[in-house]
Amino acid sequence: MSVDAKTVKRIGSLARIRIEDNEVAVYQEELNAILGFIEQLSEVDVAGVEPMTSVMPMTLRLRDDVVSDGDYAEQIVVNAPLSEDNFFMVPKVIE
Repeated sequence: MSVDAKTVKRIGSLARIRIEDNEVAVYQEELNAILGFIEQLSEVDVAGVEPMTSVMPMTLRLRDDVVSDGDYAEQIVVNAPLSEDNFFMVPKVIE
């Protein structure tokens, strides 16, 4: 795949980047080099390679999902300027 001058201008427009006419050729070469590298990567045989999220093998530390705190809503709203039934009361902002 190769990028032409029209595509470079379109990419610049989509990215909200002003590309002057004398810069189009430079960006065209750079984009074609990037796409060429990507095409090289697609030729690599990755059959049997496990997907990974890190270069270091890791396992997530799991813990039991239990409630360890709570049931003190009265203490939370005690300093609120206005509260009702342990909920914060705020002025209406939408009519």
